[in-house]
Amino acid sequence: MSKQTDLCRVDGAINVKPLTILQISDTHNQHQQLTNLPTADVIVHCGDFTDCGTEEETLDFLNWFIDLPYSHKIFVVGNHDLCLWEADDIEDLPDNVHFLQDRGCEIEGVRFFGLAYNHSEELIPSDVDVLVTHEPPAMILDESNGTHWGNVAIRNKVLQVKPKYHLFGHAHDAYGTEKHEGVIFSNASSLDDFYIMRHNPVLFVYK
Repeated sequence: MSKQTDLCRVDGAINVKPLTILQISDTHNQHQQLTNLPTADVIVHCGDFTDCGTEEETLDFLNWFIDLPYSHKIFVVGNHDLCLWEADDIEDLPDNVHFLQDRGCEIEGVRFFGLAYNHSEELIPSDVDVLVTHEPPAMILDESNGTHWGNVAIRNKVLQVKPKYHLFGHAHDAYGTEKHEGVIFSNASSLDDFYIMRHNPVLFVYK
């Protein structure tokens, strides 16, 4: 990736006031390489911001994430982010930084919900607009290194609830965006399977 960060842009349905959402995932301690990120209203990190899941790694990520110039910042944990797996909250986060651990937030009328890694899909509410998980749904942008890493229960729940967007990562080589049954699915893993910064952030216009 060049120093000037490129991006993939996906436009949604038409509405009065668009909300721009920048999605990244699976940076594995390499977040400092993401320079000159594009303007957006909300940035979403879909987990695996650390490699070994230590407190030191997590603090390094949080300091970087908090300083980013976005009005709202959302993140969930991935399988590598061990020290936050069962955390209920993180003390002293700024009000505009949302740790969505089995909880939601509403931004300019758009309802976000983050499901914690390896937690039950039954926690996903029926009125979510943007679902954020680390795991992909089964058989949708989930194949990496010859294996399908997707979660069948999450897939079934998403296709039942039908949020406008399902944002995730985890399967590094399955980067991309697809639409199924009216839902836009996006895997924004930044690194490839060799842990090289390869894939661009994804910018959505939620209208």
